[in-house]
Amino acid sequence: MGFVVDTSALIHWERAGSAESLAMPVHEELTIPAIVWAESLVGVRLADTPERAARRRERLESLKAAFGIEPFTSEIAEIYAAIHAGLARSGHLIPQNDIAVAATARSLGFGVLVGPRDEAHFRQVPDLDVQVLR
Repeated sequence: MGFVVDTSALIHWERAGSAESLAMPVHEELTIPAIVWAESLVGVRLADTPERAARRRERLESLKAAFGIEPFTSEIAEIYAAIHAGLARSGHLIPQNDIAVAATARSLGFGVLVGPRDEAHFRQVPDLDVQVLR
């Protein structure tokens, strides 16, 4: 099994400068959902100096090269709709971008890797393996 990387984990690595200190078994496959890549690029655009923006972009690009980007497909959209409807019925909606992350994970048969502060709301999604980066 592999893991899709949530924005919280990706930003943690970007701030640390690399993903070299992965607290995951090396054999686990990791990928970045397209929505996580988009969220991360917002941080580049909001940087307070051009130098900081360039540093962020460079670090993110190295993570993208290591993990790749998983596109949001029509199959993932179907899974997204099913997850959203189930959460709405249960009264436990989570942020829409995180539903897209969960749908990407489910389409691949992967779990979700979140940052060290945890993103507990992912646990509202039934049968989704959530691992916390340590």
